[in-house]
Parts: sequence; C-alpha cells; structure tokens
Amino acid sequence: MSANMSWAILVIAGLLETCWAIGLKYSQGFTKPVASLFTIVTLAGSMYLLAKATEQLPIGTAYSVWVGIGALGASVLGILLFKEEATPGRLFFLLLLIVSILGLKMTSR
Repeated sequence: MSANMSWAILVIAGLLETCWAIGLKYSQGFTKPVASLFTIVTLAGSMYLLAKATEQLPIGTAYSVWVGIGALGASVLGILLFKEEATPGRLFFLLLLIVSILGLKMTSR
C-alpha cells in the first residue's frame, strides 16, 4: 500500500473516531441500542483502519493524527450539535490542533 493510500485510510479512521465519540453521547451510557451499535461499529472500523495505516506510517505519527482528527471532529460537532461553548480560546486551540495535524503530515515520509 502506498503512503498516500495509508494517509487516506488514516483520515477515514480519524473521521470514524469522531463518529464513535459522538455516538457515545447519543448512546447515553450504552442504554440506546441503535446509537450503541453505531458506536461499536464505528469504533471497530476506526481501530481497524488505524491498524492498516500503521503498516506503512510510523505509529507515533499515525496515532497522533488519528487522535487529533477525532478530538477536532468531536469538539466541532460538540459545538454544533450539543451547543458546547465556542470561546475564542477554544477555537484558537482547535486551530492549533489543525496546524499540528497538518505539520505531522508535512514532516513525515
């Protein structure tokens, strides 16, 4: 698998991480069957794709990017879906997270 394909898989894994993180909120402690199933399926898919991406990419880079995408996505969706605060400080640090993710991509082989 090429490095570009590994990066694409890693981005999808990160997006699935966002999905399962948000699914946790909707599952209400795994008491809602549909949301719980969604959470479990997206968690498994995210982990599988992360594992596939690490066949080509360094684990430190892949894991950091995966967590970063998931954290960024969960934070943005928390603001949009759950009316969490979007303070200037929070938005600034989310911007730094984007810069960090892009920096890891640009500095890895």
